[in-house]
Amino acid sequence: MPAIRVLRLDQDLPLPQAAKDGDAGVDLRAASDAIVPPLGRVTIPTGIAIAIPEGFAGFVVPRSGLAKSHGITCLNAPGLIDSGYRGEIACILHNADPDSAFGVKRGDRIAQLVIMAVESTTWVEVERLDETERGDGGFGHTGKI
Repeated sequence: MPAIRVLRLDQDLPLPQAAKDGDAGVDLRAASDAIVPPLGRVTIPTGIAIAIPEGFAGFVVPRSGLAKSHGITCLNAPGLIDSGYRGEIACILHNADPDSAFGVKRGDRIAQLVIMAVESTTWVEVERLDETERGDGGFGHTGKI
């Protein structure tokens, strides 16, 4: 795994870190307080910018505990951070609860960031694709839930 250079935009927040050794994701923290209204969304800065090396990408994903306990998720999960991006990472939190607002305090863990290797691809236009057992069936085509 490559070293990820981090620019701390908020000196009072800890750098991203995994909760336990071997975890795939690192915690991202809120750089400001926010209220996520019922069925609403709020973009929350994290106080960091990073330099992801070429050949890798960052993926911002929800924290399972927030989703289970409060209905809080990342709206565009996974949020993709390309290797060329150098701005502040922000998370779009969505509150799926129809009745209760959710309060975010500065420093709260609001999402996770996973760094993964990605392959470059070449696109080749063809007249038709090879046949497979599945074919063009999608979106529940098997009838099974």
